[in-house]
Amino acid sequence: MEKKDIKIVNINKSFDGVPILKNVNLEIEQGEFFTIIGPSGCGKTTLLRMIAGFISPDSGAIYLGDENIIDLPPNLRNVNTIFQKYALFPHLNVYDNVAFSLRLKKTDEKIVDEEVKKYLKLVGLEEHSQKMPNQLSGGQQQRVSIARALINKPGVLLLDEPLSALDAKLRQNLLI
Repeated sequence: MEKKDIKIVNINKSFDGVPILKNVNLEIEQGEFFTIIGPSGCGKTTLLRMIAGFISPDSGAIYLGDENIIDLPPNLRNVNTIFQKYALFPHLNVYDNVAFSLRLKKTDEKIVDEEVKKYLKLVGLEEHSQKMPNQLSGGQQQRVSIARALINKPGVLLLDEPLSALDAKLRQNLLI
């Protein structure tokens, strides 16, 4: 997993003529755990969605390392996002949800199995691997979402309140 610095330069974004982000500038260094705090509607999720490539800024630049990624589609950015909504595939069990991206990349099934088991253990869900998402609590669903993001070994991991449904002890363990 190659980590990259993130540099946000003069980012602006409006929706329906209402400015949401105005000349936002920040730098996040490689390996840094960075938190954006603000009231609902201030643009936190909008900024994360821009870094991930799901929406475009009206102006400005976003760099991963030395590369301006504004024009790169989300699938070509080494970025994974865990949103408040877990977006689990309801027709796939826990194991297959976590394995999905590796299988999409046509990874050897032996490696898929090793990696899925490793990440399910990391989030404490190895005994739930055959359950469907609707059989899990909100906190368990959140942990599946986290395992699914981490298994890709992203250079940048964006978290939009992904630990809110977890108890304090589990939240601390996952942060570590």
